[in-house]
Order: sequence, then structure tokens, then C-alpha cells
Amino acid sequence: MRWTLKTKPDSQKIKHLQDVLNVDAIVATLLLQRGIETYEQAKQFFRPSLDDLHDPYLMKDMDKAVERIESAIANQENILVFGDYDVDGTTAVALVSSYLKTIYPNIATYIPDRYDEGYGISYKGIDFADDNGFSLIIALDCGIKSIGHVAYAKEKNIDFIICDHHRPGETLPDAVAVLDPKRDDCSYPYDELCGCGVGFKLIQALGKNRKQTIDDLASYLDLVATAIAADIVPMTGENRILAHFGLQVINTFPRPGIQALTQQIKKNALTITDVVFIIAPRINAAGRIKHGNHAVELLTEFDFDQAQQFASEIEQYNADRKDLDQQITKEALKQIEENGEQKRFSTVVFKEDWHKGVIGIVASRLIENHYRPTIVFTKSGDKYAASARSVHGFDVYNALEACSEHLEQFGGHMYAAGMTLKPENYQKFKDAFEKAVKDTILPEMLTEELQVDAEIELDEITPKLTRLLKQFEPFGPQNRTPVFMTSNVFDTGYAKKIGGDETHLKLFVKQKHSDGFPAVGFGLADKIDLTKNKKPFETVYCVEENEWNGNVSVQLRIKDLR
Repeated sequence: MRWTLKTKPDSQKIKHLQDVLNVDAIVATLLLQRGIETYEQAKQFFRPSLDDLHDPYLMKDMDKAVERIESAIANQENILVFGDYDVDGTTAVALVSSYLKTIYPNIATYIPDRYDEGYGISYKGIDFADDNGFSLIIALDCGIKSIGHVAYAKEKNIDFIICDHHRPGETLPDAVAVLDPKRDDCSYPYDELCGCGVGFKLIQALGKNRKQTIDDLASYLDLVATAIAADIVPMTGENRILAHFGLQVINTFPRPGIQALTQQIKKNALTITDVVFIIAPRINAAGRIKHGNHAVELLTEFDFDQAQQFASEIEQYNADRKDLDQQITKEALKQIEENGEQKRFSTVVFKEDWHKGVIGIVASRLIENHYRPTIVFTKSGDKYAASARSVHGFDVYNALEACSEHLEQFGGHMYAAGMTLKPENYQKFKDAFEKAVKDTILPEMLTEELQVDAEIELDEITPKLTRLLKQFEPFGPQNRTPVFMTSNVFDTGYAKKIGGDETHLKLFVKQKHSDGFPAVGFGLADKIDLTKNKKPFETVYCVEENEWNGNVSVQLRIKDLR
């Protein structure tokens, strides 16, 4: 890893923020790095409020969407809530359908089959709507590029409302309403919502129309927080507010499905990290291994015993998913090795029997080993389907646009995308993608960067600092867990390898003038020699609370040392 120390903010600004907030220089520095310069901005950051959410009617077409839904209710039409099979899509479907069912009974849900129908709105889904008398489809987390599908539905007298957050193409589908804050002609103040977030703005608008307050909708925020965490959208603005209050719901009064997924976790309060690594993969596993419907059933079930049954089935899907992704990652790494592809600027691999449900995870795993923009292909029907993942700072969506002549379809955003192509175009695409990456990637993007917020001494880690760092949560893109660097530290002689396969490192680090802290470095066991004989080293780490048997203590989570 290359360590990059962030530029220190202007010293006068640091001093001003220290004085108005009564905090030390470290906290003032961290706030300024996050664009927080005034007392008012700091208050909004540390004390999120649902009152600071934007008026949903500021979103282009929101009035049309509400009018069409109210008209469907008044005319007793059947409404189909349609969504993608990942966490963002299934939580969005659970949210919008369960809200609509509180005011109207003729609501059903539809999640496309990942293998049979693929990503997004499907002709099969539209035929299902037509066969079963649905005249309105609300599409969530998909649809922004489904021009042909929406036209096909229109021929069958089925209207569409699209709620998406992916980048639109040059032409929008001819839907009754297209809710997407990334539309060029949409002046909504915040354009980083996830799909479930756009779904929440829709029910917020419906609620406002029905004289409901934001407090009446707060119980849905556990779903929104889960989607925000899983979709890795920026943890700023509205996302931060929604995630903050969503975590409160998860920790106080979660829906039975989420409670069933988390009941084994012995923690006082779940963090956004727990949502990312515990809740989200399990919800995702349903669509990856079996069918996304299982996730929607879990998230809309109000009987806890039944929810537990659904959760145990999903637990099994998740175990199967882990086995598959480990096996496929091994095969993909072997393929890279055997083909001598380590020297390329991109990684593109293919095997026809790889499980389509885990290729996105495998792409992320490959980046951990070969830090390159990565695409993993498998066979899907008579086509090849793939998932792409990118490295920090590189826009993989733009690279795909440059090769789009070889693709059947593609969609996504800067760091993740999906695509299909004809088998005969695979090699042409692979060569074109390598050229697109080579021509546009900066050399430093090919080495993983470790961004350091500030260089500090260990004795600056006080209980007050630890307390304030907790208030920076929830963490996510653009509000990452603060990362510190300290030089001239040494291990007191406690260093040892830990974990079942002894790949992790356990230390007790000190500086000459400090009391020191326990520290753990995941995956850093091979650096144990650097810490022997009380030799000084420098380290990059996060400060965190470690909860064990009811006791809470401060420990350092080491990210690297040298």
C-alpha cells in the first residue's frame, strides 16, 4: 500500500473551529477534511435531524408519480411493485409495498429471477403483470435505461413509474414518471440516494399528500439504512440522516426479519459496519443462490416465528454463497496466474460454469489480490454475463462506455457495473477494455492507497477523542472512519499471530511517553518480524472500541505498518 497523508487544513480555520466547538485540533482537522467549517454545519453533522430531509416534491416528476398512484387507488387498479434482486432492490420493494399495503390492498411484488430474467425490468415481468391484471408497475432500483420494456408495457396498457438512482442514458423511458436524482433536468438538492432512498422519497411524498409526518414513516428507515450500507453510496447529506435514524430503528425496534437476522449477534448496538458485513450479505444471498423473493418475504413478514424460519433458510443460502465465492476466487486466481495476466492494466476472466450469483463478490476478491479494474464473466443462456468492480478513483462505467460497441447491454456506476455480450465478442471486448483502462488510468491508481487523515501521538488518544470519534458515525464513502498515523511506536513483546489460520497480528503498542494500547492487524501476520525486539516502526490505524464479554475497551485496528 502507498500511504498518503491528507493535506492539513488551513491553521486559522482549525483554530476557529476549535474555539467555536470547544474541541481539540485533531477533531477540528477531521471536520474540515469533511467540508465542515461552521458551527451550524458541525451541528447538522453531529446532530442529524429528520427535519433536514429535503421536500420530496423537489424531485422531478414526483407530483406525477403521486398523482398516478392516487388515481390507481381511487380506481381500484392493481399495482405491481417491481425491484432488482440485490439488497437495494429488495429493501426498496419491501419498503414501498409494505407502505402501500397500509393504505390499499391491491398490491403485489415482483423480483426478477437473476438467472432466467437477468438484471432490471424484464419482459417476463411485464407479461406477468399483463396476465394478472396489473395496470401500474412501480420499478425500484432499475428501469432508467429500460426504454424498450416501458414501450412494450405501454402497448399492453400498463403504466410505469420508475424510481432509480443509476445514471440515465441520452433518452429516458416513456414512463408516467421517472424519479432519478441523477437526471440532468432534475434539480433535487441531493443526487447520491440509493434506489431504496428514492423509494423512501416516494412514500414520503405520498405520506405528505395524506397529511402524514416524517415520524409516521420512521419505522421504514431500517430498510433504508440497510440499502445505504450495502450499496456503498456516499455517507453524506440525506444518506447520513437516513442511515443515522435507520440504525436507531435497527437497534431499538427493528422489523421481525432484521431482528431474526441479527439475534445471534451479542452486541449492545449494531454499527453500519455490522449492517455491511452481517445483514446485507444475507439479504443478498437470497437473490444470489435462490431467489430475491425470499428476501422480500423476510423483510415484510410481521410474525417473528415465521421470520425466524425465513432467516434460517437465508442463513443456509449465505453459507452456500461463501463456499461458492471461495471456490470461484481460487479458480479465477489460477486462471490469472496461468495466463500471465498479472502485468495487464485490467483483469478480465471467464469460465462458463461459474455461478452468476457470486461473480460480483469474486471481482471484489480479485481486486484484493490484483489491484486492477476487474470483470468476471460467466455463461448465461446463450450470452456471457459479467460483474465489474473498480479500484479507488477509476470510473469503470466510463471505461465500459468506451467499449459499448461490443456489449449487448450494460449499466451501473463508477465502482460497480453489470453487462452482457455475445460469446463471439468476448475477446474483442476484453482487448478494448484493457485499452480503455490503459489509456485513462493514472499509474498511482494501480497501487492501493491508504489515506491518512492526521499524524498524531498515542497520548493524544484520550477518552474524549474516542467519544467524539464515535459521533462521526455512521461511516461510509466521503465520511470514512478516521485513519491516523503514528511514528516511533514499539511492541512491548506481546506480538503474536492469531486466528484459525494465523493470518492476523495481535500487538500491544507504546511510545516511550505513552501508556499504550492493544492493537490488532487483520491479515498482517506476515509483518510480525518488523515488531520484534522492541524495534520502532510506524503504523497506520483506526481507533475503535472492542466489546468482549460485556467489557468495552479502546484498541487500535492496524491497517499497515512499516
